[in-house]
Amino acid sequence: HPLTDRSNPGKRIMDREARQSRFSEGSGFIAALDQSGGSTPRALGLYGVGEDEYASEDEMMALMHAMRVRIVSSPEFNGERVIGAILFEKTMETEIGDQLSADYLWQQRRVLPFLKIDVGLEAQSGGISLMKPIPELNRRLERASVRNIFGTKMRSVIHESNAEGVERIVAQQFALADRILDHDLVPIIEPEVSISAPDKAECEDLLLAALRRHLDALPDGRDVAMKLTLPETPNLYAEVIAHPRVLRVTALSGGYDRAEACRRLAANAGMIASFSRALAEGLVQSMSDSEFDTALGASIAAIYRASSS
Repeated sequence: HPLTDRSNPGKRIMDREARQSRFSEGSGFIAALDQSGGSTPRALGLYGVGEDEYASEDEMMALMHAMRVRIVSSPEFNGERVIGAILFEKTMETEIGDQLSADYLWQQRRVLPFLKIDVGLEAQSGGISLMKPIPELNRRLERASVRNIFGTKMRSVIHESNAEGVERIVAQQFALADRILDHDLVPIIEPEVSISAPDKAECEDLLLAALRRHLDALPDGRDVAMKLTLPETPNLYAEVIAHPRVLRVTALSGGYDRAEACRRLAANAGMIASFSRALAEGLVQSMSDSEFDTALGASIAAIYRASSS
């Protein structure tokens, strides 16, 4: 495959500026299509594909890729209401039509491609789950850049209101973001607060304070994005959204169904969705193309409205 724009630095810079403007200022939301090993059986099950329909991880991931392709190739999925899509690493190396996935998204749909780079979570300790070490991180980031990926996403989880633990989560995220920025990619920092946390509001207060400290320490030109759990206090993250080092703040659905996730999102001005399960809710493999497109269009419309509130 030709590596688009790689032989023309001037064109790459112009495209980079256009894509960053699209991300920071465009209307719409991000589709999280990065289901990997642990989350894939559930995602396929909700789509109507039982575990008896695949005999290996490769077969499972092929079915997951087919679901992603059906979503992004639907006429309802385009840059008018969808700003970006987060991909799993194997998806980045596979095709949609006759193009690699990232090129298809940007060139055919005007949707920015992001890459999930974390490889899962450490065992819970001290009220948090840190990210596991990412093997060959520089290679992954170099590959993402070559494949015309715009940005990355990495997830860790806060389970309890432990100030030391929350600081460790945020420090790990920002340290990784620094390395991602060195590769001219936009990092989406995702310190998720579990919606099952018994003291969720207190966790969010601690997270806000930690984010404030780390954002204030960023030098000019080292801009990041956020993916945060929808807070118990509406507009809690307003100062993060307004921070000069923050390009965009997105919200994860975190296990809320689409109606509840959209209700909470609409109460938080300036946040846009980055939904996975809530986006795919109601989509079933056995649907006709017309039924599928209608259901996906209704989902996209609801999430877009909530992201525009």
